[in-house]
Formats: sequence, C-alpha cells, structure tokens
Amino acid sequence: MKSLILIFSLALMTVSCGSQIYLEPTTLSSVVEKQEFDFNATKAFPTNYDVINVMNSMPGSTGTRILNLDPGNGFNLKKDLLSVALPYFGRAFNASPGDAINGGLRFESKDFMVKQSTTKKGNTLFVITTLDQKESYVFNLEIFKNGSAFLSVSSNNRQPISYDGNISVANN
Repeated sequence: MKSLILIFSLALMTVSCGSQIYLEPTTLSSVVEKQEFDFNATKAFPTNYDVINVMNSMPGSTGTRILNLDPGNGFNLKKDLLSVALPYFGRAFNASPGDAINGGLRFESKDFMVKQSTTKKGNTLFVITTLDQKESYVFNLEIFKNGSAFLSVSSNNRQPISYDGNISVANN
C-alpha cells in the first residue's frame, strides 16, 4: 500500500512539473507575426547592489535578487504605439523632479523601431528602440515557444534591469 501511494505521489509530481503554456502556439505565432501583443512582467531582476543589499536586509528575505511583481506591470506593443508601465529598481544617473512622481519606466512612444529575429533555439527576439523619449531605451525581448518571455531594458541614463513574464493578446 505504501509503495502504491509513493508511486501515485511521484506520478502526480511529475505531471505538475511539466512546462506551463501561457499562450497557445497558434495564437502566439499570430501575435508575434502581427507584432501586436502585451508583455506581462511577473518578476524583476535588478542589477544595482544597493537595491539587492536592501532587499536582503529586510525581515523574511530569501537572499535572492528576484522581486515578484503585482499584475499590471509590462508593456503593450502595437504598430503605432508602445505603452510602457514597468517598475524600476536601480540607479538613474541624471534624475529630474518629474521622475519621482512617475516612478519606474512609464511612458508612451509613437516613434520606435522594432527588429525581429529568431534565436538559435528557435525563440523569437524583438529589439525595440524608442526614438522620441528624453532617454533612449532599448528593450530586448526574447519570447519562448510556450509564451513565456524575458525582457532586458537598457538606457543611456539608467542601470540595466531585466524582467521575467509572459505574452498575451494585446488589449485594445
């Protein structure tokens, strides 16, 4: 009886550890081809050691440099508009008073370039560069076959930061 329970438990754990699919493959290929989708950030990976040290000094800290994010963070890509709403944890080299009010990376861009390519592993890579912002931003977004994605953001005025998340169909 114990061996039956053990086998059943192992089988259940194996099934639950399978790769999660965030977006059906046909829908994913459609939104990637149209270049119109939402990136939903679920985790942030700051690179500034001051931020990491503060995170590690908090009670109940796990000692990692990963921040879980609430829903609603990410960006929306459409043919004529890039709407960004991402938290930022790091150092800005030239801060203006308006930055404290807005917080994070929050802007809309109507002038941007999108370059799309395929990686060696068959994932889709988008390089999105803003052209109409005070700071120039470069978003490197790698979209995996299950709909998950990894975003790296660099700027001429801030330390780089990365996000983990998933892709969904663009909201109107």
